[in-house]
Amino acid sequence: MSKTIEVTDLVKVYRNGVRAVDGISFSVEKGEIFGFLGPNGAGKSTTIKILVGLVNATEGRLLVNGIDITKHQAEIKRATGYASQETAIDDRLTAWENITLQGHYYHLSGRQIKSRSEEILKMFDLYERRNDLAETFSGGMLKRLDIAEALIHRPQILFLDEPTLGLDVQTRQVIWTYIERLRREQGMTIFVTTHYMEEADTLCDRVTIIDKGIIKAIDRPEALKAQLGGDVITVLFGDNGDPASVLEKINQLPQVLTIEKNGNGTNRIMVRKEGERIVPQLFALCDKEGITIDAVSLKKASLDDVYLHYTGHAMRDADESREMHSKARMMRGRARRR
Repeated sequence: MSKTIEVTDLVKVYRNGVRAVDGISFSVEKGEIFGFLGPNGAGKSTTIKILVGLVNATEGRLLVNGIDITKHQAEIKRATGYASQETAIDDRLTAWENITLQGHYYHLSGRQIKSRSEEILKMFDLYERRNDLAETFSGGMLKRLDIAEALIHRPQILFLDEPTLGLDVQTRQVIWTYIERLRREQGMTIFVTTHYMEEADTLCDRVTIIDKGIIKAIDRPEALKAQLGGDVITVLFGDNGDPASVLEKINQLPQVLTIEKNGNGTNRIMVRKEGERIVPQLFALCDKEGITIDAVSLKKASLDDVYLHYTGHAMRDADESREMHSKARMMRGRARRR
């Protein structure tokens, strides 16, 4: 497969000294749904904005369709579509007026705008609502319209920055269906940023784990999970003894890959397979040493475990506050426009 995006040693340092992106390198194949997974401030949005020409890189080599984006930004903008975290929709206009306005930004002819707007609105199941004001749309409909606008000039590559941020689970799945359809029917290359584990796992062909501007891992979701092993045992010991000797003996078992201590006081035991056989041995060793177990769980390795393994911290803690911030920001934006 040919590479659509090639990034080498990308660095972005803002004027305030913040090093948002710290020497990352990666490539995206043609027709791939490629994901950046990480929390707010990881460098995801900065990377996308650099690739679509909205922000200048401090250092690095950047090719899109083999074109150096620092030298040919006009060509890059014609080849790419971009939908940011905040929808670029005017609530006072209809769906048709919003997408028509976007067509004029790309200097399309009236005939092109009419035919393409009809085509795209039908693709996203918005054609019947084309003459309704955007202020009457749900959050999911607004996001679909926003993505539709990014397609009016028929780009080869689509960049979606947190495409389902603030949406409920059912609406997220609807958006995923439209994204997969774009790739399947049009062979489009799609670059997605997200902090939702399920979104990265379900939607992306390959996932990049990025944290604090540094890439920690890149691979298929299944391959990333397989690297950790088949099962994950999480155990919280009581405070009546030192479990070090127990963990040392468990670590010597051939099925055990690694043992890591989490920040919340629990221990994660990565097991190649048959984790259900390790748990009884763990209890037996603790009983022999006089150490209690306050809690224990057994599950298959997930992207949550992969993320925790590579970054040393979980991402769930920031999710709720970020969702609330996103929704509040959307409401404030609508209030200002009225």
